[in-house]
Amino acid sequence: MTQEQWDSVDDYFTDLLAPADDALTAALRDSDAAGLPRIAVAPNQGKLLHLLAQIQGARRILEIGTLGGYSTIWLARALPADGRLVTLEYNPAHADVARGNLARAGLDKIVDVRVGAALDSLTVLGAEHAAHPEPFDLVFIDADKANNAHYLRWALELTRPGSLIILDNVVRGGAVTDADSTDPAILGTRSALELIAEHPKLTGTAVQTVGSKGYDGFALARVLA
Repeated sequence: MTQEQWDSVDDYFTDLLAPADDALTAALRDSDAAGLPRIAVAPNQGKLLHLLAQIQGARRILEIGTLGGYSTIWLARALPADGRLVTLEYNPAHADVARGNLARAGLDKIVDVRVGAALDSLTVLGAEHAAHPEPFDLVFIDADKANNAHYLRWALELTRPGSLIILDNVVRGGAVTDADSTDPAILGTRSALELIAEHPKLTGTAVQTVGSKGYDGFALARVLA
């Protein structure tokens, strides 16, 4: 199989099952215009996030890694009218683009974009959670991979039994199998996967994917009682 064939299949799936609308198209257009890296989830992957949030019956969602808000739109659209999504973005310029995209999509009232290092923002969320426990029903982790295990531990602190945690980009082009790697992204991803395997409050799996984003994959973990 070639990248051209993967792109063709993704285009077919997207056109049939996850067609773009004005808000999604504009979010990608404005992200490109602002010079953001082209690393947003593919449309059919965005639809998968949307469906997972709906299946989960999510009322509160945490996203770690906002970029231009494309995946945020897919996730927030799955929420009920009184739902809430908190998304964490390190880069202030990226956050500004995301806020504009979310406002145009009519989602700015239910999405809270927080700017700063995610581990710092998570510490603040932890304090808020301790004072007023409102667990997240779904957590989507798609930020710097070196900190994946740290993000996963925080996700455990901020969720409830039955919550779903999604960890993106876990295959790393196949390099995730390299136990001798010194790449921080590989080390962080392997640590997170090992945590899913070993933690008594987690059960999960990981799946390889091919498509318009190349050879990649994601992990799913469910929080146990």
